[in-house]
Amino acid sequence: MIISLIGYMGSGKTTTGKDLAKAIGYEFIDLDEFIEKKYEKKITEIFEQEGELGFRKKEKDALQEILTSTNIVLSLGGGTPVYYNNIDEIVDKSISIFLRVQLPYLVKRLESKKHTRPLIAHLSNDEMMEFIAKHLFERNQFYQKSKYTINISNQSPLEILDEIMNQLKQEKIWI
Repeated sequence: MIISLIGYMGSGKTTTGKDLAKAIGYEFIDLDEFIEKKYEKKITEIFEQEGELGFRKKEKDALQEILTSTNIVLSLGGGTPVYYNNIDEIVDKSISIFLRVQLPYLVKRLESKKHTRPLIAHLSNDEMMEFIAKHLFERNQFYQKSKYTINISNQSPLEILDEIMNQLKQEKIWI
């Protein structure tokens, strides 16, 4: 079984994914890190050399490779579900969980981490809110195809993990 975590940057996919993988004894894979290892290039280098379409093609190939594995918790990039038929593949071949964080919480989470996020590093806080709102509007239709949605506001990582585990237990996916 593969459990895929979907959501916007700053939604906690990596932190939650690592915690979940540890709790259930699965391997954790961050898709961006997997791509960097597979192609021996940083994501920024792939974007610079091949553009976004080149990156998205590599991302799709890496995703398809991972989705043939088992016992994995997979943290996806925020844009992964939006391109090609990725969301259909994710929903079909994994247990997909959308980590939904409301806009004000996302902005607050990302304000202090702007310098590590190339898409928003150059934006003022007001511009960042508008940028994220636009992205969420465009991406939510894909994110919402996930099997489960976990609404996140100011819960601790442990509370989020408990919520996911309870959902999986209720659905008899994880006992």
